Amino acid sequence: MLTVLESLTLSTDFLEKKGIESPRLNAELLLAEILECKRLDLYLKFDQPLKENEVDKYREWISRRGKFEPLQYITGKVEFYGLQFKVTRDVLIPRPETEILVEEIIKFCKGKSGLKILDIGTGSGNIPIALAKNLNGVQITTVDVSDDAIEVAKENAVMNGVESEINFILSDVNHYTTETDLFDIVISNPPYISAEEYPTLQKEITEYEPAIALTDLNDGLYFYRVISEKSKSFLKSGGNIFLEIGQGQKEDIEKILSANEFTEIHFIKDYQQIDRVAIGEMK
Repeated sequence: MLTVLESLTLSTDFLEKKGIESPRLNAELLLAEILECKRLDLYLKFDQPLKENEVDKYREWISRRGKFEPLQYITGKVEFYGLQFKVTRDVLIPRPETEILVEEIIKFCKGKSGLKILDIGTGSGNIPIALAKNLNGVQITTVDVSDDAIEVAKENAVMNGVESEINFILSDVNHYTTETDLFDIVISNPPYISAEEYPTLQKEITEYEPAIALTDLNDGLYFYRVISEKSKSFLKSGGNIFLEIGQGQKEDIEKILSANEFTEIHFIKDYQQIDRVAIGEMK
């Protein structure tokens, strides 16, 4: 029977030959998940033999990873802002950069109460759920065009104990309207990869993650135009918009927001000093 060390050695070699980045780390993370232990605890179990069912599952997972399926889809979960989320191929895998968007909104809301927030593009629900867990007395509405994504997000809301604090709506942003309920804040991490850039992305992205959550099949700015325009009817006077943006989009986003009557426009950089979050205030 294979030991932990033998399994890791064989799997690392396999993944390396397949061209997977950080093959050892991937092998360790997948095996730790199967053995229900921390990755570093594997180093205390090197001589431990794997059970037959563990070997079978590990082989299946390593094979899937060798075909560039993202690790998060294989394990079915991901951590975001200190919370656990279920992820399927119906939703985009939450990125660490999006935590900056959440952090900026939390800082902005500190000391305020009774705020109404609209999140456009629910996905896994990572943004509205993280906000509901960290803000008191907010009312959050989140909209997505994908029924499958909404169902995943609802599961995540239940899993994190905030299902009663979020209103999930199935709708295309182009058709969503609100006549009486105006919001204090509009948030979105929209598809911002251009049609030209999309084919150059990693296989893990282009072959597995939902394209609808990544690219507008145009110049990458379509949804910023729509959301900025629609937000004039969504936001209260003096309300704010928070948008995650792609690398190199700062000038275009600033022009779009300005053209739609937003002022006090500024940007927050990510860990790599890339402009990642755009913030504006409705006149």
